Amino acid sequence: MVDLVTRHREVADEAERNVQAVLRSGRWIGGPWVQRAESTAAEWFSRRWAVGVASGTDALMLALMAAGVRPGDEVIVPALSFFATAGAVVNVGAVPVVVDVGRDGLLDPQAAEAAVGPRTRGCVPVHLFGNRAAPLALGVPVVDDAAQAVGTVPSCSTGVLSAVSAYPTKTWGAAGDAGFVLGDDPELERVVRALANHGSTGSDLHQAMDGCVGRASRLDAVQAAVLMAHAPEVARRVQRRRELADRFDAALPASILPLPRQPGCSVHQYCVLAEDREALVRHLDAAGVGWAIYYGRPLSEQPALTSFPHRETPVARWMCERLLALPVRASLTEEEVERIVDVLRGIPT
Repeated sequence: MVDLVTRHREVADEAERNVQAVLRSGRWIGGPWVQRAESTAAEWFSRRWAVGVASGTDALMLALMAAGVRPGDEVIVPALSFFATAGAVVNVGAVPVVVDVGRDGLLDPQAAEAAVGPRTRGCVPVHLFGNRAAPLALGVPVVDDAAQAVGTVPSCSTGVLSAVSAYPTKTWGAAGDAGFVLGDDPELERVVRALANHGSTGSDLHQAMDGCVGRASRLDAVQAAVLMAHAPEVARRVQRRRELADRFDAALPASILPLPRQPGCSVHQYCVLAEDREALVRHLDAAGVGWAIYYGRPLSEQPALTSFPHRETPVARWMCERLLALPVRASLTEEEVERIVDVLRGIPT
């Protein structure tokens, strides 16, 4: 499913040269490499600014805090997502309200509207697998979880702020944890930068931002230097993923459906829906083809979240029992692609 060694090899000379330049400069926090990475992220998502932070999870937390979410507030999240979408809500002291998704895996706007209550102060739609969640008009701040949306066109930036992950396995991945908060409002940029740097607003001044005390969450220059080595390759990798997804679609038997993809989807994962997933897994295992489950259970059924309120999520449960991801990394060789295609064509019907 993932081959970070090969991906690094594609840009090894530049990445290692960039990292060496950072280490020799002694400017390991902030500086020009971080500024370049921030500018690149902002451009890709058609935002006026980006703030580099320590991880995608921190990006969600800082964005929620800057958007006005406070302890005890309720935040609507979709049932089908990585745990961090809801975990970030809990870690700012708020209450995640898990709601159902549509058959495309994206937050169901009607379910989100029905979940709005007197304590609702935010919503976090997830642009899942590179597909764009629908714009929402809920009367509360929207923070996009765009962790899987680098390379999607048009860009996924429907909320007041967006949170992006640059974890190594992402389409634009660092050599460790990294992330970005993106937006358009200059005042929100000021707040996010302060919150990510202990609330620092000047020499020996640490202020609360509308009641929130800052923390240390900075994109370090080494990770920024690695990201900038990979940046020129992102468009090619996304296009390769799209081409592979089309080829895999054509090889699937009628009994297995590809998860719907929108035009411009970046194909962060290539997922299919299989009524008999166990049989499909056995077939793939016997042929030596990798696979992964995204995601094994709805967020409403995660043990860490069961004490919080949530709506019924039957569609998410239905999808969690059927979704399976197949390898779609851009570094697949033609021989490996043909092998996967042959295996898909040979799935028993």
